[in-house]
Amino acid sequence: MWISSLKFDDLTIDWFVTGQLQENAYLVHDRLKNAFLIDPGDDAPEILKAIQDQELSLQAILLTHAHFDHIGAVQPIREALKVPVHLHDADLTIFQNAALSAARWGLQVEQPAAPDARLNHGDVIQAGEIQLEVRFVPGHAPGHVVFVGSGFVLAGDTLFKGSIGRTDLPGGNHNLLLEKIRSELLTLPDEMVVLSGHGDKTTIGVERFRNPFLS
Repeated sequence: MWISSLKFDDLTIDWFVTGQLQENAYLVHDRLKNAFLIDPGDDAPEILKAIQDQELSLQAILLTHAHFDHIGAVQPIREALKVPVHLHDADLTIFQNAALSAARWGLQVEQPAAPDARLNHGDVIQAGEIQLEVRFVPGHAPGHVVFVGSGFVLAGDTLFKGSIGRTDLPGGNHNLLLEKIRSELLTLPDEMVVLSGHGDKTTIGVERFRNPFLS
């Protein structure tokens, strides 16, 4: 379900809430119609329609991590638009078992083919006016990354409004997540908007001072 479009300088971010687990997917695009899709968890037809209706040129699918609720629409969108999928290597095992993991929850996702490109800490993903810095923030998942843009961070399941990512899943590490949130997210400006993998948006400043897990 499309929620809203957010403006950051010359960029627009279309925000979708997808699937039964209410996962947030984000479509980042510029004035030149370049676009990146982050974490398409479900509802491929709706996301594809948004891309096609706006005549966007999707450059790649970028994944913060490989939990099934974040990658359920990867394969149909990849096949429809012939675009590469980018993932950190440390999440490859989770990616390869996405369909099995979903089945344990009584859900179905199409198992995607292997990722096409590797994400590493410090990478800069760029197309047209879009520039996203990759930061490695494991703890919720072993290969979790976030994407830092101009005025926003696509945080996946690391930091939420009033909470942090769960760490009781395979590969989770509570202390590591807290350490990386402090070193890679709380070092961002207070006004930076946090676009999380579930729930509402927030800012770095609000979470720095009000998040009970970070006090």
